Amino acid sequence: MRIEEVASTTRAQRVATHTHIKGLGLKDTGDALPMGMGWVGQEQAREACGIVVDMIKAKKMAGRALLMAGAPGTGKTALALGIAQELGMKVPFCPMVGSEVYSSEVKKTEVLMENFRRSIGLRIKENKEVYEGEVTELTPEETESTTGGYGKVVSHVVIGLKTVKGTKQLKLDPTIYDALQKEKVSVGDVIYIEANSGAVKRVGRCDSYATEFDLEAEEYVPLPKGEVHKKKEIVQDVTLHDLDSANAKPQGGQDIMSVMGQMLKPKKTEITEKLRQEINKVVNRYIDTGVAELVPGVLFIDEVHMLDIECFTFLNRALESSLAPIVIFATNRGICEIRGTDLNSPHGIPVDLLDRLVIVRTLPYTPEEIVRILAVRAQVEGITVDEESLAKLGEIGERTSLRHAVQLLTPAAIMSGTNGREEVAASDIEELADLFVDAKASAKLLAEQAEHYLV
Repeated sequence: MRIEEVASTTRAQRVATHTHIKGLGLKDTGDALPMGMGWVGQEQAREACGIVVDMIKAKKMAGRALLMAGAPGTGKTALALGIAQELGMKVPFCPMVGSEVYSSEVKKTEVLMENFRRSIGLRIKENKEVYEGEVTELTPEETESTTGGYGKVVSHVVIGLKTVKGTKQLKLDPTIYDALQKEKVSVGDVIYIEANSGAVKRVGRCDSYATEFDLEAEEYVPLPKGEVHKKKEIVQDVTLHDLDSANAKPQGGQDIMSVMGQMLKPKKTEITEKLRQEINKVVNRYIDTGVAELVPGVLFIDEVHMLDIECFTFLNRALESSLAPIVIFATNRGICEIRGTDLNSPHGIPVDLLDRLVIVRTLPYTPEEIVRILAVRAQVEGITVDEESLAKLGEIGERTSLRHAVQLLTPAAIMSGTNGREEVAASDIEELADLFVDAKASAKLLAEQAEHYLV
């Protein structure tokens, strides 16, 4: 008798750079935990971000901006992701990098505007009257054609719908009969019909017919509960960019020319300012009547020093508009040149825009914090590391950078496996330190051996 082990079919989650970040790691009082939700250190920056999250939830921060400034590898991007996690799925979070604005097809300001609109959500609440149930009868009533000739036309259609609570017979317009035919509705199907628009949706086949065939490519659904005629509140979350793109694209027909036109689509087109203004009018009308509510989201621009003076001028104006999201910038630059000018400025951002920003500093990690972060990463990646190896990696992180130390974790696990051990030992780390060179050591080698390289 042969026994084989079957490999698990559960999908392994891919471990990314910031997989371990689950939030901001704050207490209910707003104070930062020394270790929590994947975070180690940066207590002041996390507390500041916690206040920003409360302001966003209270809708008190729309049109304001936050700058995260700090050395490379001090957790600026992680802080932005922590804010996104704290806000939850319902608040739009749109991350982008400063260099994304440079496109050969679309203007820089258009790319920024598109991302601004992606970061503003609209929650639309609709009360819909629907008739829902299993079709028990479907009878089209025909009359003589009024246009003459011998043909007959459908004057109305009688449909019977059944739910757990009762049944109802409806007399429907012939246009709804066309919709029923398009959805291929037959007796025994579960459908719902919207009372306002007459739209028909086939949900599936009633599960009482599940034993009808041995094999069938059908989705079986249970008999709907409640009355046949019911009111439903439908909540939809969309972004302003979704509304822009839905109205910008002309709806093509089914004829050959329209289909060919869609296939041979030109390059990416810009959405005009006029269209956006029209959509803003409609959105404002919805908000005033209480049909919809605005959800200002977060636009995160990493490496903001990559933007040029045109983009910064545009951001000044965009932040003042009535429909503006919360903008979070991140940069690791000190005093440097503003792109597109000869002027030097802190963080490569013009002084007039810096004046509008609230700045959060991220500080370099201490050796103890580096060791703790490495322990968290090793746990997330499923790597067993002993105390001595962690201390060794901490020393490397302090001498080089935290990123370099984190990057050595996986090669160390592979090396210990090759040497027949399950736990990473200090000898593996020492061997890796000789094999892989960090950025500082590489720069030093280049300076020493400059004559051997091409200039």
